[in-house]
Amino acid sequence: MASDKQPILIIYTGGTIGMREDPKTKTLSPMKFELIQDEIPELHKLGFEIESVTFNPPIDSANMTPAIWIQLAKTIKTYYSQYDGFVVLHGTDTMAYTASALSYMLENLDKPVIMTGSQLPIGVLRTDGKENIITAIQIAAAKKDGKAIVPEVCIYFSSHLFRGNRTTKEDSQQFSAFTSHHYPSLAIAGVDIKYNYEKINYPRSKGILSINTSVDDNVIVLKIFPGLNQKYFDAILSIPGLKGIILESYGSGNMPTFPWVFEAIRKATLVGIIFMNVSQCPGGKVKMGYYETSRELQEAGVVSGKDITVEAAVTKLMFLLGQNLPFAEVKAYLVQNLSGEIEN
Repeated sequence: MASDKQPILIIYTGGTIGMREDPKTKTLSPMKFELIQDEIPELHKLGFEIESVTFNPPIDSANMTPAIWIQLAKTIKTYYSQYDGFVVLHGTDTMAYTASALSYMLENLDKPVIMTGSQLPIGVLRTDGKENIITAIQIAAAKKDGKAIVPEVCIYFSSHLFRGNRTTKEDSQQFSAFTSHHYPSLAIAGVDIKYNYEKINYPRSKGILSINTSVDDNVIVLKIFPGLNQKYFDAILSIPGLKGIILESYGSGNMPTFPWVFEAIRKATLVGIIFMNVSQCPGGKVKMGYYETSRELQEAGVVSGKDITVEAAVTKLMFLLGQNLPFAEVKAYLVQNLSGEIEN
């Protein structure tokens, strides 16, 4: 790059922010990033050297897969030395999954990776996309004493910057689509962008960025509900190749006390299936042993997810299973804080 301006790379994966309505069918489909840039002339006024990479074809985030997480991690690795920060444009539906996955895959990260998108397409008059992109770029470029202010994988949306693996999509109708129930915002953008420095993860020692893209997607999420029957439960546990189950339990980690539930979990654990207990309450935390039902789960070999989000739990389990670690080590790492995803 010949310019002396601060270099920022935008990686356009797809999503609502880059959608355009078909005049005949009235359905939305992705458009080329060059057309998005035409809708935001303000980008030229930011004073940065902004360049872009576009996934071909752009992806509706409902079609997101671990293979695309890997592609995104490799893209960041390829351009890492050339840019001061990265802005990833992504659909909102699975943005928290991708942000969580990247937080595990990108090791020794010391530059911002800011994910954003919009609830309304960029070409719509009332779009929230312009502000989201502009501020995400400013955050990706922000430095203090020559170092990045937010060297993390984050989600910026509707004036709030959240740690990516602490974030979940909460609303499909409001511009404030995302929230972080158990961890405060890393920054709030008003007249000024105010950073919550004490809550930002800073690398202890600057290393060379490496990516670990080994994942195993033999994982499912099982939501507990009244009426859960044994045939349904046993059928899931007998899925060929299944290695991990995220149990979305009640409240602080509770399950039905039917004897067959605990017996089925014990048997599955003995053959190497890992269970992680996550609360289905948006603001809930799992406290294994707090009630008798969760104590029995603990005795059956279920691991506590503590205050982790479902998105961070799914991607963490896939990531750890992909490392080909012994069963006991995977369980041990699940309860450890790898990249700020759970309480210490």
